[in-house]
Amino acid sequence: MALDDLWGERRAARLREQLAQTASWEERFALVEALLAGLTAPGPAIEPELAWAWDRIVAGHGQVRVEGLADELGWSRKRLWSRFHAQLGLPPKRAVKLVRYDWAATRLAGGQEAARVAADCGYADQSHLHRDVVAFTGVTPATVAGQSLIATADMAWVDHVPRLSARWSRHAPRPAARA
Repeated sequence: MALDDLWGERRAARLREQLAQTASWEERFALVEALLAGLTAPGPAIEPELAWAWDRIVAGHGQVRVEGLADELGWSRKRLWSRFHAQLGLPPKRAVKLVRYDWAATRLAGGQEAARVAADCGYADQSHLHRDVVAFTGVTPATVAGQSLIATADMAWVDHVPRLSARWSRHAPRPAARA
């Protein structure tokens, strides 16, 4: 696997440049160690409301509406989008689509038919599933179904992502009370 595939072109190019500018192997090893330490260092705490929203997205396999999450939190859609994007690195709608795609891809890899997967995973139709699969992977649902990387549902990343609310607070936050 190429470094570009692992870390992306920009980060890999920057690392190559920095390594080329170092004079000794000790400096190179120190540079790589510092980079790896930075990648594994804990980031800033995530707001409990956002952890709760992420947990809802994952638990619902991406079949939640962003407007509904905002309403349950007592936030505007714009505030949810802004805070979610700032702290988690992507807008909530994109997170919903990724989690839904992951759930669908896991089911495809488990041998389920694309039409059934599309219906069960909340896609409008099979062509909608097809568009998302191609957009996220560049391959067709049939190709995803043949992948060995996601052979069963319990191998999917969303089933192994620790609950954010458990990581950042003892108790999952409660949505705002409705009037």
